[in-house]
Amino acid sequence: MRKSVVIDSINKLPEEFSIEELVERLIVLEKIEKGRQEVKDGKVNTEEEAKSKLKKWLH
Repeated sequence: MRKSVVIDSINKLPEEFSIEELVERLIVLEKIEKGRQEVKDGKVNTEEEAKSKLKKWLH
């Protein structure tokens, strides 16, 4: 994760915030970054693959 992304995210928080809010925001940023990297690496499912996996989980 880039420091500039973290700083930008912190700057968007209200003047007063809880540590939990900060941690949640950082976790979301990390997950977004991980997802973007997985897309770049081609580690994605087609819509049909996703539907098939969901069907197995939901039944």
